[in-house]
Amino acid sequence: MKKRQRKCHFSTLFVYINESRRNRSDTSANLNNINAMLLLRRCHSLTRFGSLITQRHQVTPAVASCAARLCSSSSSSEDHRSHQRVHSLSWKHGLAGLLAGTGAVLAYGLHHHHKAERADIGVQTLKKSSSLPVFSQEEVTKHRSLEDGIWVTYKGGVYDITEFVAMHPGGDKIMLAAGGALEPFWALYAVHNQEHVLEILSDYKVGELNLEDLKKQQAVKSSDPYSSDPERHPVLRINSLKPFNAEPPPEILSDSYITPSAFFFKRNHLPVPQVDPASYQLHVEGLPGGVLTLSLEDLKTRFPKHTITATLQCAGNRRSEMNKVKLVKGLNWGIAAISNATWSGARLRDVLLAAGYKPDVAQWARHVQFEGLDTDVTGTTYGASVPLNKAVSEEGDVLLAYEMNGEDIPPDHGFPVRVVVPGTVGARNVKWLGKIIVSAEESSSHWQQNDYKGFSPGTDWDTVDFKSAPAIQELPIQSAITTPADSATIDRSDETLTVKGYAWSGGGREVVRVDVSLDGGKTWQVAQLRSGEKGQAPEPSPPPGRAWAWKLWEITAPLPPDAQELEIVCKAVDNSYNMQPDTVPPIWNLRGVLSNAWHRVKVKIREDEDEE
Repeated sequence: MKKRQRKCHFSTLFVYINESRRNRSDTSANLNNINAMLLLRRCHSLTRFGSLITQRHQVTPAVASCAARLCSSSSSSEDHRSHQRVHSLSWKHGLAGLLAGTGAVLAYGLHHHHKAERADIGVQTLKKSSSLPVFSQEEVTKHRSLEDGIWVTYKGGVYDITEFVAMHPGGDKIMLAAGGALEPFWALYAVHNQEHVLEILSDYKVGELNLEDLKKQQAVKSSDPYSSDPERHPVLRINSLKPFNAEPPPEILSDSYITPSAFFFKRNHLPVPQVDPASYQLHVEGLPGGVLTLSLEDLKTRFPKHTITATLQCAGNRRSEMNKVKLVKGLNWGIAAISNATWSGARLRDVLLAAGYKPDVAQWARHVQFEGLDTDVTGTTYGASVPLNKAVSEEGDVLLAYEMNGEDIPPDHGFPVRVVVPGTVGARNVKWLGKIIVSAEESSSHWQQNDYKGFSPGTDWDTVDFKSAPAIQELPIQSAITTPADSATIDRSDETLTVKGYAWSGGGREVVRVDVSLDGGKTWQVAQLRSGEKGQAPEPSPPPGRAWAWKLWEITAPLPPDAQELEIVCKAVDNSYNMQPDTVPPIWNLRGVLSNAWHRVKVKIREDEDEE
């Protein structure tokens, strides 16, 4: 076993605890104390089962000895467990990632790496469960602190998660369930309801809830925060139900220059909030003039209405192609996490001017932060930020949009108001906008600081430092083939093949060419570009630097006479002559973002049957 693998089981514990402290600096003074105290308690477990851990992971005697010395100052008389733990540290870290909700992706690789190990321990635990004691809800409720232990219930089982809290990146959130049921907590982070997660949780089981209290618990239906989510079109291909994330079939994208709202890809991080437009308020903070509060009517009447056509793309679009090279962490998006729409609303620049923005603000401010009205169980909102110069520029075209495709923005897309930051990654286009803050600092949200960042192909989850990379803003040049589909079969009698797709570049850079090959990139043809609906006059050419919308493209070419299979390839070029890389491996990254290699589709040619 490699040296890095041997040492990570001990070192990762401290990394998780320190990272948890940094992520929760505003809310977790008490949890920091818990972390420190539980580290000592964890050391008892390490020394108690040191020989087993050393044997399983081939930990060198020197490392094991070091760990034992580190723990020697704590009291050896404490026995805070009702049954012994035999899990390795590494996949307790995996469970920590899963329970974190936003950090759920961290456990994906560990699940596969330790699959056999989990199965063995899960069986042992299940065998023990029949002899576990029975507790009342009153007894469980007493265990809500470090001193008394932290217990929770789940589907009639009682679990002691005291040791786990210190390793949990979202410890402040799971503490909400202390002494009570996990079901309402896990309703928000539905990713936990998977067999392997429950199998891992079973190792923390200490007893059963008595029948009377179980019946009472079952009689009270847990509130599902996703129950009020809007209905969605059944054609969408779902990547996640809770929160809802889905993309349209690729061939739909190239049917229409403007993507109908029902087919526009859906990217939600939390439940869709229900906002009353009559009582909606937007707060603008951080400027010398104080807080400016605006109603929806204010946005519509006090500021000129501005309309733009802009494409939004998820940072994870085409992530599935990176997964084929090496598994990454995130939703397995295909090529359709991108869509194009017309957006109308007030310019962010006009609103900031009304709130007191003046040129001298740029001497200290660098960012404009956005907070949504979508929240998790702790009340934490989705947040992001963009550079100040983008927000206040007359050419930036940043909107506080209240219309999409000529109608009120649908609930899934940010009703009643969302930010549209054209040319910028979808994650910064905050929906259900509640607050705008002009600041010297970037947003402190998880999605700005610890997600949506790109890294070297050589960076993995053991070496990644999210602070070392800038947050994604503008996206690189992109194109994809929407039809024909991969693995499709076409008839030789058709004689020609029509290939369609989309192309777009971030930062307002205009796509000027799309090259298409039918032989895997050996020879190329130039596709015809379209910047409007088919059969209608194209959109006027945008001013330089303000090409916010995609271009659809199409080419019809004769079938090669002897080919049995075609590898169709497309690549786009923008007006800065940025081009797509030819393969995925050089741009692979652990989060699977910024996937923009040449798109490749293979189709088979079916020969005509011989006539009699």
